[in-house]
Amino acid sequence: MKYILLPTLTLLFSLSCLAQESANASGDKNYDETISSEFDTIKNKKGGILKEVIITANKEKKPVSALRSGLKPMDTPQSVQVIGSEIIAQQQSIRLSEVLKNANGVYVGSARGGAQESFYSRGYDMSANNMFKNGFRYNGGSMPEVSSLDKVEFLKGSAALLFGNVAPGGILNLVTKTPSFKSGGEISMQAGSFAYYKPSVDFYGPLNKHIAYRFTGSYENSESFRDVVKNERLYINPSFLFNVSDKTQITVQGDYLKSNWTPDFGTGVIGKEIVEVPRSNYYGALWSNGETKSASASALLNHSFNDNWKLNFNASFQNFDRESKATERIVISPTANPYGNFNRPLGQNKGTEQIFGDQLSIQGNFNTGKIKHQLFTGVDFENSFAQAYTFAFSPANYDTVNIFTFDPATQRMDEPNSTLTRIVSTDTNRFGVYAQDLISFTEKIKLLAGIRWSWQEAEVINNSLTTQAPIRKDEAFSPKFGLVYQPTKEMSLFASYSNSFTPNTGTTVDLKPIKPSIIDQYEAGIKKDFWRGILSTNITAYQITNSNLAQTAEFKADGSNNTDTTIKVLNGETTSKGIEIDITARPTEGLNIIAGYSYNDMRYTKTSGLNGSTIEGDRVVRTPANTANLSFFYTLPAGALKGVSFGAIGNYIGDRLGGWNNLVVINPNTGAQTINDREIPMSGYTTIDVSAGYTWKKISILCRLSNITNELNYTVHENYSINPIAPRQILTSLKYKF
Repeated sequence: MKYILLPTLTLLFSLSCLAQESANASGDKNYDETISSEFDTIKNKKGGILKEVIITANKEKKPVSALRSGLKPMDTPQSVQVIGSEIIAQQQSIRLSEVLKNANGVYVGSARGGAQESFYSRGYDMSANNMFKNGFRYNGGSMPEVSSLDKVEFLKGSAALLFGNVAPGGILNLVTKTPSFKSGGEISMQAGSFAYYKPSVDFYGPLNKHIAYRFTGSYENSESFRDVVKNERLYINPSFLFNVSDKTQITVQGDYLKSNWTPDFGTGVIGKEIVEVPRSNYYGALWSNGETKSASASALLNHSFNDNWKLNFNASFQNFDRESKATERIVISPTANPYGNFNRPLGQNKGTEQIFGDQLSIQGNFNTGKIKHQLFTGVDFENSFAQAYTFAFSPANYDTVNIFTFDPATQRMDEPNSTLTRIVSTDTNRFGVYAQDLISFTEKIKLLAGIRWSWQEAEVINNSLTTQAPIRKDEAFSPKFGLVYQPTKEMSLFASYSNSFTPNTGTTVDLKPIKPSIIDQYEAGIKKDFWRGILSTNITAYQITNSNLAQTAEFKADGSNNTDTTIKVLNGETTSKGIEIDITARPTEGLNIIAGYSYNDMRYTKTSGLNGSTIEGDRVVRTPANTANLSFFYTLPAGALKGVSFGAIGNYIGDRLGGWNNLVVINPNTGAQTINDREIPMSGYTTIDVSAGYTWKKISILCRLSNITNELNYTVHENYSINPIAPRQILTSLKYKF
């Protein structure tokens, strides 16, 4: 880590000095303030009186809702990135993965059979507990709808203080569009390659002086660059805003998504090589099908006691149901004779989850002498009831095909019946109490201190077992400390420590539930706005260490050798370290620029070396060392070409490993040690999208050509669902605004 921190801190210090000198030279110490200049009596060269001129510089940035506390980004000792609706619209995003091309350090790890996209940050999977919608955790087992999004917030690093059991890589918060007392709306139609079309609507306005509404909805129907694969989606999102009084507002919203999709596990692997076959080849049975249904409702109450104290109470419910039946990932035939023979195993899956959530919090500003405090404290509760259904087929394999000569037109068409063999129900309760305080000793020196106590209870019931596992209870404290130094109002240097926890399965050698793993995170960085906010930069260095990673115990309690993988000890370690550079700019009206670079090195830094253990020093799979993004979108604001727009976005994902991490294999008879080589080397790749459009009065048309170089690469989830990325495609959007 020192090889990253030393040059980074040197750079941060240099930038700080240069910025301070620049501020001193200019003599302007109040960059955040609005500069108003009146020239009522100033004459121009021709003697005319100039009209009043008001110059507005660096408007105050809106609080990030994922921070929950109302903290300004400059006062937050961690990196925050927000992708707004303007960028989402200009990019013509239809999937969350396209929106996140603008989020530095986030990348798609897999497509999971076409059912969902799995995202990673700083080496950690974000798809389980780290996905939120309007501040509430939601089931990430579907493709979220993008057309209803107002913005996507990416809170990098540890967020355990505010959200409890989340992985330390960061959280994504999807914020949907909200009602407005100003009437408006739009209707749009998207159409593109492979029979893609998607009409959508967005209406909003007042019902009366106290109630406003918004309704967004869309319908999507498409084929795919993959033969046979189809997709059909229906989404609606109504919401209402009630102004109960000047100090009290209630927002009620709900959404419903129904998606019918074709399970697609991509292509296969021979040895460690992904098979070179046409990108369009689909190897699933023609009757393969999947369906996802998701519905949610939430109510958010905001009440201001006065200018300094606010209360928030939020409640949410989500219902999720996904099921599929298909031939799954193709598996190379044991005989592999002739070359290219693969088995097609059968699979049927069904999973449901209901999530209830409540949040009660208080924000307050007060002083103790000359010291200012910004307090945020509260409690939250969540109940999740999930059911996983397991089905069996006899025989387990549908048939054997040769992927080089496979002809979908001549394949089997009969759909086998399955037998339900098991239902596993998991009832999880989470409760947390937290408090944090931003202490401003001066305008330049601030300390963020906070702590959370989390309690979690999980009961797992397997209907195929007569003896059930006992109810599992975990609890942990999650502290956070951050020091912020602001030499000017446009610069913030910060350093922080925080930790998070991950519950484990299994027992100790004494057959007691093993404790959660506590993960420590250290972070340091600098945030700097140049030229009164025209250019904003953020440089962050971090190290995340799980020094008590659960792994199989070497010995049992009686001292004998242990071969039971459920008996564990907390003595393994992984370390993730890296640096992130974010740049956003708006140098002129109508031009938006976003750029970023991320380096991450996540490895197993301590393992037991026992049979079946991972290998010390091995890079964790699905974690590229380098990622980068660069985009710009420009709409001409005036002149003969007013309304013309164009832009481009480039995204780079570096070399990484697919499959599973390699394991130690020890021969029980000879003690000889070998390696179970399960890693699939994946080369890096770059995709480039370009767009152009024109807006005339209330009508606009925008065209996008994606992956213009027709780059071919893959997302790999473990050793299955090896899915090629999309080829060159065109998408056109026609929109009418009211």
